[in-house]
Amino acid sequence: MSLHICSGASMLCSFGAAPSALVVLPLKRCLTSSQPAATIMDNIPFVNIPPFGVCSSLANPATASATSAALGVLTPMPCTPVIPAPWAPGSPMVLLGGMPALNQTSMLTCAYGGVITITAPTQFTEMVP
Repeated sequence: MSLHICSGASMLCSFGAAPSALVVLPLKRCLTSSQPAATIMDNIPFVNIPPFGVCSSLANPATASATSAALGVLTPMPCTPVIPAPWAPGSPMVLLGGMPALNQTSMLTCAYGGVITITAPTQFTEMVP
């Protein structure tokens, strides 16, 4: 069993320079430790997933362009998350609003190659399978 994730959980992208905090809107009206509970569908860029500082992935067009202009010297540019799919795997045994709950082992993939993971959950008392 792993911890249930809620709003404010700390996340990190493998190509990002800074951590970010998950934002869960209180639309499902489900709480965990008095915070809005997350599901695998809380993956919308700039709504649920804020930027991670600057991005060092060459798959990011802004970073590739700046690196090319700097004659091949890696030049990270502002992060703009592009999330094509929901968090995986989630907790299929616990459904919130018909969607699997988000747990600490779930990961999210950015279209620019970054892997987003939960580094520090906000709450430490409620577990999901």
